[in-house]
Amino acid sequence: MLKTLLTGAFLLIMVAFSRAQAPAQSRSELEKERAAIQKEIEDVKRSLDETHKNKRETLGQLALLQRRLKLRESAIRNINDQINVIQGDMNESWREILKLRRELDTLRIQYAESIVFAYKNRSNYDFLNFIFSATSFNDAIKRVQYLKSYRAYREERAENIRRTQDLLQSKIDGLKVTRVEKDEALKKQNKERSILEDEKKEKDAVVSRLKSQEKELKKEMAAKQKQDQKLANAIAAAIKRARDAAIKEAKAKNATAAEKPATKPAETAADEPAASLNTIKSGSKTVFSSDADMHLSGNFEKNKGHLPWPVSGTVSMAFGPHEYIKGIIHNNQGVTIDVSAGAAVKAVFEGVVSSVFNVGDVSAVIIRHGKYFTTYSNLSTVSVSKGEQVKTGQIIGRVGDIGQLEFVLSDEKDHMFDPERWLMR
Repeated sequence: MLKTLLTGAFLLIMVAFSRAQAPAQSRSELEKERAAIQKEIEDVKRSLDETHKNKRETLGQLALLQRRLKLRESAIRNINDQINVIQGDMNESWREILKLRRELDTLRIQYAESIVFAYKNRSNYDFLNFIFSATSFNDAIKRVQYLKSYRAYREERAENIRRTQDLLQSKIDGLKVTRVEKDEALKKQNKERSILEDEKKEKDAVVSRLKSQEKELKKEMAAKQKQDQKLANAIAAAIKRARDAAIKEAKAKNATAAEKPATKPAETAADEPAASLNTIKSGSKTVFSSDADMHLSGNFEKNKGHLPWPVSGTVSMAFGPHEYIKGIIHNNQGVTIDVSAGAAVKAVFEGVVSSVFNVGDVSAVIIRHGKYFTTYSNLSTVSVSKGEQVKTGQIIGRVGDIGQLEFVLSDEKDHMFDPERWLMR
């Protein structure tokens, strides 16, 4: 029984310790995150204002409303995190205040004792008697130094009391300021919750109106899915061509190497570790195994979360499956970014243009970055050609009249990734 209790207590202590050690966002980080969320909410609002001009509800408008709700919920969570940080600061301030009060009480008691002692021995005769009762001149000097030290000790105690009182007052004033910050954060949170309820009502109203257009919407979604399937097929074909070309090139190199005289063992041994290192850097095994491709793949991976956006706009449809209204589900293979027609589209990373093709009446560009591929669709014009080397931020085309860019991120095995996890937050 005792062993069980001790084990339980140890586990509780370890859990508490791990929580204490867990990294928490600072106030500045949370404020930066809040500002980013608010900016995105404003971007969504501008896009919604544009859709309202059409005076007709669409799935795109509903997608924007749903995204705004998620962002609003993120804003509320962010404020809640800020409140927790503020409360933690308040708790810490209270602990410091209590500690300072205890220290101040101790200092006052010690100082009072020294005053009482000095009062009891205040007679000049007692001090002189203490000095002249010394057995030698050196002893008398030591006694004088002792009296000076004792006086300095009392003065230091008094100064410590003053400093502790000032520090205590400073902590109390700081706690008052922190309480005001917490009250302001709570007001913001309540305001955001109120806005969230209004936005939910707006979304529900749009859903209700959209249900009356179910047939038209299903037709609209079917057309989009057909367009997306064409794009997916084109991407898969482009990736297959790139893989086949890489395999063919590798075979040609191997054949050429086999025809050449054997190299010295020392040279071969020196080359092997470099290839192994490149393979480790780029991740899993890949057919794009040239030094340039391995280096590019590694750099692309290192920049995950820091890649620039291809356009400055609003994500209206996020990656993955989404049910807009019951019975209408869409699995987005990338992200759909609402932007002004004619906006410049830029490459998110350096690479080589793998394919330029048409999807219906719009154009698309695929750029290969080692073993990774980025696709930019719904372009009205294209300013690059197949095989061309492009740099990060280079304009590759412009958005068509539809005012949406379809951006897809995949790898050599045709795996689709959520672009928002790779683009700059």
